[in-house]
Amino acid sequence: MPASEKETDPESWEYSLYIPNDLRAVTISRRTLRLILTTHGLTGYLDLAELLASELVSNAVRHTKGPAALRVRWSAGVLRIGAWDADPRPPEPPQELGQLTESEDGRGMGMVRACADVWGWQPLSRFGNRGKFVWCEVAADDVSGSRPAAPLPAA
Repeated sequence: MPASEKETDPESWEYSLYIPNDLRAVTISRRTLRLILTTHGLTGYLDLAELLASELVSNAVRHTKGPAALRVRWSAGVLRIGAWDADPRPPEPPQELGQLTESEDGRGMGMVRACADVWGWQPLSRFGNRGKFVWCEVAADDVSGSRPAAPLPAA
């Protein structure tokens, strides 16, 4: 077996869903994410992952004019959820949730910051494409110890 195959984690995977600039894409992304996680037996992540993905995709669709994408990756016991959009400007820094109780907007990244283990963003400029990728991660031990698995949807 070649060395590159030995180094590849067979349990690692990544999905990307390209979406138009349409608010309905948030629901489609959330349902697609639910299907991915259920298929891979990661039902303990469902509620938290849907919340995080909804916030990231919603920001990508609401605050930019171009297409967007949802990317979901599982590797070494860590779930990474991210959203790409065509706007290279950085996201607004998240505020503490306690400071946003009366605000109509601006809670999304605060919730991502509060619920994920880590979050970040990076500018992208490759092959003539511009934009940014905003992501967050949740480790397996965070989900298995403190969050009960959501029931599977009825068939």
